[in-house]
Amino acid sequence: MSDTLRNQLLGLGFKPSPGKPADRKRKGGGGNKPRQNAAAGKPARGGGKARSREDIDLGKAYAIRAQREKEERIAAEQARQEEARKRREARARLAEMLEGKALNRDDADIARHFEYGGKIKRVYVSADQLKALNAGELGVIQHNGRYLLVGADVLAQAERLFAPAVALKVDPDAPVADDPYADPKYQVPDDLVW
Repeated sequence: MSDTLRNQLLGLGFKPSPGKPADRKRKGGGGNKPRQNAAAGKPARGGGKARSREDIDLGKAYAIRAQREKEERIAAEQARQEEARKRREARARLAEMLEGKALNRDDADIARHFEYGGKIKRVYVSADQLKALNAGELGVIQHNGRYLLVGADVLAQAERLFAPAVALKVDPDAPVADDPYADPKYQVPDDLVW
């Protein structure tokens, strides 16, 4: 019964763990000697497994992908900043062009509603301005939080400079869409102003 526990377990069918040598002897100093790399005669690094070529290639691929994603983020940020710079310059040119050309009147009492930016907005106009606005002779430009009434020529210049600033542009030649409420029974009363 001089068999060790290890030999008894091996006899029962247990296999030695892959990280440890199978025939390591306790006697004779298996202790603090560094292991040798069999191929080169050099000490093994860190005692771990050697990395396979697939692991190295996968690591390089991840590094390349991370670098590419970083470059794409930088390029997207630069494009966003360039777009913001162009918008600021266009707004500045628009402000110069609109100087003194607004037709808004303090005594205007008719609210003309329109859709801009997904919301219903309004500008106050006089009766003759309302007719000209609905005929396409006038238009509305959003500038610094205000809605300015301008002539059609100024509106066209503003559209060339900075198209998002055009809040209301009526095209009198536009075809009328099929409107289910065009029937005379849905006619708006004369005293209701929209």
